[in-house]
Amino acid sequence: MQVREAMTRNVEYIHSKTTLEQAAMKMQQLDTGFLPIGDSPEGKLKGVVTDRDLAIRAIGDNLDPATSTVDDISTDRVLYCFAGDDLESAAQSMHDQQVYRLIVLDDEENKHLAGIISLGDIIRHGQQDLAARTVQGIAS
Repeated sequence: MQVREAMTRNVEYIHSKTTLEQAAMKMQQLDTGFLPIGDSPEGKLKGVVTDRDLAIRAIGDNLDPATSTVDDISTDRVLYCFAGDDLESAAQSMHDQQVYRLIVLDDEENKHLAGIISLGDIIRHGQQDLAARTVQGIAS
């Protein structure tokens, strides 16, 4: 199975100047803990912000959620795979990098956001054993 068959599509970007409060509300609205950040119309990623970033970096640093932006706390290192990658290799990447989700880019040439692949996506597509092996590596 390829990543494109299991990934979540129609992922929304937020702008780097989005306030922490707005980002948290967007996460709540979309029922996600992960938002890509992109400022260019070409769909190039600038970074990502997670619910953990909000909790650890923003609250831990006592930032004002109404005035501080996701640019202040975002993760610049974007971990990704490609839509045409084998699901097993994406899961191995999650395992190796100890993350629960990866950005999915369309291909190596364009590198546009195509979606997100998460452990939940892997499970929803009948790959429970693969997800279990991946989680064991992350949780250890």
